Amino acid sequence: MKLPKWLLSPFTTLAERYYPEPFVFAVVMTLLTLVCALLATDTTPAGALQAWGDGLPSLLSFTAQLSITLLSAHALAHTDQVQRLLKKIGGIPRNASAAYSLVALTAGTASLIAWSLGLVVGAAIARHVAIECSKRGIRVHYPLLVASAYGGFVIWHMGYSASAPLFVATEGHSLQAEMGIIPITETIFTLNNAVLAGIALAAVAILCPLMRPDEKDIIEVDRALLDEPSNNEVTSQDVCQTPAQKLENLRPLSASIGLALLAYIAYSFHQKGFYLTLDIVNWSFVAAGLLLARSPRHYVQLIEGAGGAVGPIILMYPFYAGILGLMTGTGLAGVISDFFASVASAETLGMAAFFSAGLINLFIPSGGGQWAVQGPIFVEAANLLQVDHSVVVLAVAYGDQWTNMIQPFWTIPLLAIAGLKLRQIMGYTVMIFLVTGVIFSAGLLSLGSG
Repeated sequence: MKLPKWLLSPFTTLAERYYPEPFVFAVVMTLLTLVCALLATDTTPAGALQAWGDGLPSLLSFTAQLSITLLSAHALAHTDQVQRLLKKIGGIPRNASAAYSLVALTAGTASLIAWSLGLVVGAAIARHVAIECSKRGIRVHYPLLVASAYGGFVIWHMGYSASAPLFVATEGHSLQAEMGIIPITETIFTLNNAVLAGIALAAVAILCPLMRPDEKDIIEVDRALLDEPSNNEVTSQDVCQTPAQKLENLRPLSASIGLALLAYIAYSFHQKGFYLTLDIVNWSFVAAGLLLARSPRHYVQLIEGAGGAVGPIILMYPFYAGILGLMTGTGLAGVISDFFASVASAETLGMAAFFSAGLINLFIPSGGGQWAVQGPIFVEAANLLQVDHSVVVLAVAYGDQWTNMIQPFWTIPLLAIAGLKLRQIMGYTVMIFLVTGVIFSAGLLSLGSG
């Protein structure tokens, strides 16, 4: 059983013909934001230009964190031990339908641990599944495999690296006076959130096989990948190594700094309690990579291999920071959020926050950045309507992750590893966007009525 071609064809055709590459998308969104700001607010062209320019460097520190996250997650996913594990997982499917579902489930599970791990592991498992299936004569559509991996990413903001829930759980956060501290046991560690994440991921795992194309339209993985040359240079063990080379190839040296990082993380948890920040996630990935790498030199080679996945992000994120500056500096983000908050009731406030976050995510693909923009407005609305603050926190988180399925920014590392173009997967992710939108909406309505 699969979806009728007439249902899926419009999405794939539109994506293939009209969906621009991520950098062009960022430029178009910048211009669209500028026009909307001039039309919807009382800002002047000079004021809008100033807000945009002031915003460009505003997320440079976050860009650095983001780059380290992707570099370290990419390196970890390409260590010998993790690659062997992924290869074993890749050999599990016995038919094409199982392959699509397995990729979605694996990427989704990794995304719940950390969004960056979900993207990197998703791309890696898609490649391994495609390669192993090809070796066994199972024909799978490689673009759909990669889309399945990205589909698993749709639940990342319901897991351990969830930006908005972690923000409001942190002592001294900017909205503490208005809403207090909300521990993660009331947001991401609730039964409702876990059940909804499970339903959404199961729906993606069921939907992806239903979107498989006809046999004549299948695009298999590049045959050159079947040989799978090692992406890691073999460390020389020549007895004529210089002292410097011996030091570079000394595994205990890289392992010792990895252990030091783990000790720091453990001590931090002991001092402050268990909490996750992007820095903690980063050092966890770096520590694990250093411990699994063959040597310091090998770890550097793994990091160098991630350059293609990180370079475009470094280029584009300042432009999204400019959009953030434009939306906040001109008041456009407030206009959008105010509109949704003003038409909501106590029962529908979560839904309003969800759709508002989904819309703003197209302009600002950052969970933390979105909460900074929308949090004050929806917390105030929650206070007026006497709605539990955890509802709006989760609603903003769900909206942020939901429209990632049609926002191409986070496909960059995934596609860099998979070796595909955006337009090859976006038609499938639009369908995932529609299905999960219904699921998240229903879940938030249930929370609001409860």
